[in-house]
Amino acid sequence: MSHVGTFVRAWRVSQKYSENALAERAGIAASLLQDLESEQADPGVSTLEALADALKIPLPWLFIHPSDFDLLCKDDDEEPLALSNLTGADPVLERILLATGHDRSLYVLLTALVHSGDPKLLRAAEVNLRSLVKQSKQATVPWQSRPPGHFEPPSD
Repeated sequence: MSHVGTFVRAWRVSQKYSENALAERAGIAASLLQDLESEQADPGVSTLEALADALKIPLPWLFIHPSDFDLLCKDDDEEPLALSNLTGADPVLERILLATGHDRSLYVLLTALVHSGDPKLLRAAEVNLRSLVKQSKQATVPWQSRPPGHFEPPSD
């Protein structure tokens, strides 16, 4: 868990929280947060969960520098973050970031939803994505077995 304090500090600064404000939101002592950020203390799981909750980010993101997300959020005309700078702490996020070279829009939208932390929005996104995955797994009906009246492809 080395450098987790550095990442916690980076997340705190990126969201413009003071040490006291984040400690209060997380329900921990400000001195503990100071020790954690200066790498003088090893946080327990409950402390990390409280910090992630206070920052409104998933717990694994505490092990990743927030600048790694710049790749998702930069405009197309801006210089993207080099993939070699990724920490590799979260393999799921790393795969998402690598895939952004093809089409970032879905990842940006999902990241914005996760970052918002609104339970209703997250649930709606989950339900809709599950429905889309289910539809994508359904076999398509070959043209020959479609009922009459359906669109037929042009014949050569």
